[in-house]
Amino acid sequence: MSGFFAHRPPDRPGLAMFLNAGDPPLPVLADVMRMLDDCRVDCLELAVPFPDSVTDGPVIRRSAQRALADGVGLDEVLGLLNGILPRLRHLRVALLADWSHTVRGLTVPGFVRQVADSGVDGLLVHGLPPRLRAGYLEAVQEAGLPVVATCYAASTAEVKAAAAASATAYLYLVAHYGRSGGTLTADRRELAAALAALRRTTAAPIAVGFGVRSRADIDLLHGLGADAAVVGSAGVARIEHALAAGADVVEELHTFVRTVSPYSANR
Repeated sequence: MSGFFAHRPPDRPGLAMFLNAGDPPLPVLADVMRMLDDCRVDCLELAVPFPDSVTDGPVIRRSAQRALADGVGLDEVLGLLNGILPRLRHLRVALLADWSHTVRGLTVPGFVRQVADSGVDGLLVHGLPPRLRAGYLEAVQEAGLPVVATCYAASTAEVKAAAAASATAYLYLVAHYGRSGGTLTADRRELAAALAALRRTTAAPIAVGFGVRSRADIDLLHGLGADAAVVGSAGVARIEHALAAGADVVEELHTFVRTVSPYSANR
């Protein structure tokens, strides 16, 4: 196992944050990652930027476009990770790559080996064609690269079982259908039932995301049985605001992290 969310106190939920690599620019992102590590954020879900995601709302779409306009791709992201991962003490990094935009032009084993060689802690491939799933899982197992698997709370039992079986980093349970950037509108009973069912079939930690904007949301999800919560658009919006205002991105995001972190003294 890769150790995602392994060092949290049993009475505290883990915290994961989503960012697009390149937003803020990579040198600033390195400082952001060191800040997240110092704040004991458990996981950074770091996306190789890609355009026109059907599940992302306007905040994350604009973030991806800023990163793409700056020329950030897989090589640049892996170069950043090679330099900073050995310096992190607590933060684990899960790389998210889109099949169509980033992976399709490469061989799956070659891509997986390239990612594994960066030292990243886990991998999530977005939009992987079902026909390639078996080969992908074989490649990550051979490379010793932990897998982030996903499903929805409302997914079929078959889809949930497949996600539970393949998750070795953590299982990302998407709280509800729709686009990112809204509020936590999932049916609590459905979400609690999904968490309980997945808990019986996987040893991997379960992180819930989509609409998570506050510490109250994180505490709610923990009470329903989640090991961790994933904060995306709410944090990305702080970066966008800082960039537009010419403010200190690291300080702006640090202020936000303190408001949501289960480890903050301001409870």
